Amino acid sequence: MECQTDAFLDRPTTPLFIPAKTGKDVATQILEGELFDFDLEVKPMLEVLVGKTIEQALLEVMEEEELANLRASQYAYEELRNAELAEIQRLEEQERRHREEKERRKQQQWDVIHKHNETSQKIAARAFAQRYLADLLPSVFDSLRDGGYFFDPIERDIEIGFLPWLMNEVEKTMEHSMVGRIVLDMLIREVVDRRLTMYERKEDKQQSVQLEAGLGGAEAARGSLAGPESQDQSTSQSQRPDRDSLPRTLPEGRYTEITSSQERELVEEEEEAVSGEVRKSLGREELSQ
Repeated sequence: MECQTDAFLDRPTTPLFIPAKTGKDVATQILEGELFDFDLEVKPMLEVLVGKTIEQALLEVMEEEELANLRASQYAYEELRNAELAEIQRLEEQERRHREEKERRKQQQWDVIHKHNETSQKIAARAFAQRYLADLLPSVFDSLRDGGYFFDPIERDIEIGFLPWLMNEVEKTMEHSMVGRIVLDMLIREVVDRRLTMYERKEDKQQSVQLEAGLGGAEAARGSLAGPESQDQSTSQSQRPDRDSLPRTLPEGRYTEITSSQERELVEEEEEAVSGEVRKSLGREELSQ
């Protein structure tokens, strides 16, 4: 035995609610011709329907006629507009041709003027070039000659080879002469310094001898009276004589004769020494040259 459950069925629709009757049913019978006469009662309604239909038809006919008139006027307007557009296009094309012809004529005239100007400029340039080239070759040759492209080989050899060597030799000679002068100045300065030191030494020695000879007696006389301190002071003063004290001890003529003779001897000795050194320096310069 088998048992199969049914599938889920849809819920049935809810039945309409019908309320229960609460009163009593009553019926009435009406015979033919008791309520109204159809032919008589339908006449006004039929007149209204026919009138409305005829009026609607007349309106539709009038509307169709008006639409036809509108289409005719629109067609005439379109024809007129097309004719006007064609005329406008013709006039525009004519204006365009006139404008192009005008531009072409202007361009032609400008080309003629430009060619005329160019021709005049070429003529002027040719005349200027002829006038300029008339003196160009001499000026070019002169500038090349001034620039050194055209030159005399002997003159160029002298300028390049001889003059630099000559200038170098002159510079060397001037340098040697300057060195000789500097050496000579140094020798003269050294000799003068030596002569000055020798002259000062001899002068100091001569003054000390003269002071010792002139003041010897006075010091011997004062030696017995003065003490050892005065003797030391007198000897120190005699060892440092002053030039201003010479005229007091010796006569003026004798002092000048002694100093002039000594100066002459010193000058002669220094001159001989300077001349010998100068001759030696000149001999060395000649050997170096």
